[in-house]
Amino acid sequence: MSEKPILGVLLGNSAGVGPELVAMLAVRDYYKDHCRPVVIGDLRMFEHGLKVVGGQVPHYVVSDVGECDWTRGIPVLDMKDQDPEQVVYGEANEYCGASDLRQLDLGIELCKSGKIEGFIFGPFHKGAMKMAGLHDESEHTYLAHAFNLTTPFCEVNMMDDLMTVRATSHIPISDVSANLTETTLREAIELGEITGESLGHKPRIAVAALNPHCGEFGLCGREEVDIIGPTIEKIVKETGWNVTGPYSADTLFISALAGDFDVVVTMYHDQGQIALKLVGFQRCITVAGGQPYPIATCAHGTAFDKVGKASVTTDSFERAVRTAARMAMAKREKTAS
Repeated sequence: MSEKPILGVLLGNSAGVGPELVAMLAVRDYYKDHCRPVVIGDLRMFEHGLKVVGGQVPHYVVSDVGECDWTRGIPVLDMKDQDPEQVVYGEANEYCGASDLRQLDLGIELCKSGKIEGFIFGPFHKGAMKMAGLHDESEHTYLAHAFNLTTPFCEVNMMDDLMTVRATSHIPISDVSANLTETTLREAIELGEITGESLGHKPRIAVAALNPHCGEFGLCGREEVDIIGPTIEKIVKETGWNVTGPYSADTLFISALAGDFDVVVTMYHDQGQIALKLVGFQRCITVAGGQPYPIATCAHGTAFDKVGKASVTTDSFERAVRTAARMAMAKREKTAS
């Protein structure tokens, strides 16, 4: 276990299922096969999660990662900021949102100082974080600002070994065409390349078309002719990356899910989300694409309707742990080479 990456495991929003998810994997002794975990959050919330799932696991409090001894059990960096008796479960509130931000801040600080190699987080609640003072669009933008990123970043959706990145994201469908430019497409393709390489390989990237039947040579929309196709050609010529397309979106995922591609660049949010979640919602995770450290979470949210029932499935969170660990090992190997 000593050679496995040291990863933070953030409890997530206290009003949601995050503490239960973290506790479930601890009870199953899941972490030890993939990483050396350090639970980050309030000790009382971790123990509350253990109580909800009806399990026990050896654990102890540390004040610094350097004190961790995984032969003793799971170390907990106790933030002492969430009293289970004060948490209003199953709804967004500032009290829990403030802890979300503090957990993120500590995870970021520990990454920067080299004390952990990345982290997995239980579901945060964006609304609660905004109540507590979050001014960024999402935790991904918050991370990018904290790490002073100047390169592309965005949430990357992943199911098994297939990733999707987006040329446009959280905008109305009526605005997609106007926001689809060479710049936005280049950034999406670069993000796919960066994230694919972070998993230890050179990715095969497929770019989806925007219009039906790939635009029919301009008869059914010109984005493929004027923007998508020319941008792909330029990028391949400039970088040598394995990027192909555009492909008709209605059939692209058939070949992608068959293993022909590692990354699909979609033109808008639901073009990729529908495909992945329809095929395997419980197998989907979210990777913080473009960030300098491995950061991942489950694809679902706080699941307020399931809080306290120990009924939330752990497939997605398990995959997030595995993926973050895999990325951390790939980063180690790249740094050593």
